[in-house]
Amino acid sequence: MASESRNVESQRRSLGDVTYFDRGVLTGRDGARYARFAIQTHFVEVGEDQADLVRKYVLPLYRPGDVLAFGAKVMAMCTGNVRTKDQEKPGFWARLLSPHASETTAGIGMHDPYKLQLAIDMVGAPKVVFAAIASAITKPFGKKGVFYNIVGPGVAGIDGFYYRSSFERYHDLALINNTNATELCDDLEQKTGVPVVLMDANDIDQNQLGKGTNSPLSDDQIQDALKDNPSGQGDELTPLILIRPLRSEAEPDVQQPAAESHSPERA
Repeated sequence: MASESRNVESQRRSLGDVTYFDRGVLTGRDGARYARFAIQTHFVEVGEDQADLVRKYVLPLYRPGDVLAFGAKVMAMCTGNVRTKDQEKPGFWARLLSPHASETTAGIGMHDPYKLQLAIDMVGAPKVVFAAIASAITKPFGKKGVFYNIVGPGVAGIDGFYYRSSFERYHDLALINNTNATELCDDLEQKTGVPVVLMDANDIDQNQLGKGTNSPLSDDQIQDALKDNPSGQGDELTPLILIRPLRSEAEPDVQQPAAESHSPERA
């Protein structure tokens, strides 16, 4: 799955100043078909306006009926829902427990004392200690994910303090998923006219944090459209995925001026 999730050069397209990757068409469990376009952005810094990102990168390609999957990590950067290593001072429990945590090739896990301290700050030391003990007891029996099941999705969604990241900014920065996803999606749709779903995606699963109240797609349809992780890898800078439900067998034609994007046959 990891290799399939990466955007490749043959998929690269452009429309004006917008670069995107045509991720092809998938058919959902209900028979609906979806084209997906992974839109490349600049490296989004803390405090940037998410509506400005949609206006700049998404609106030139958008057609009525499309849904935008907005990357949760970029949303965290925009809303300032981040922590730095300078703000995290690993305490007794973080220093004691982190060496015993499992390492992962997918990112920095709780073996990093700074990330474990952030988890303690979020949910409290008692819950983290209990989760660590439960995980240690059940691991020999092949039980996985116990730690994160106990501490909850907020901790599981922490990303950053990642020394292997292609972007030095993420070496000392952790991003925390927003808990007001529906509100953020509704606000973004009101400002841009684009229906939005907030996604924390990786090669393992597509974690939907929330979607706008007027979303034209169901949760299952969104999962079907994004099941191959078209946002690719973090170093590809493609956190915005435009999902286009198809009404005919014809392949989607994105290459048209934005002024034509509201044609009656596509509405």
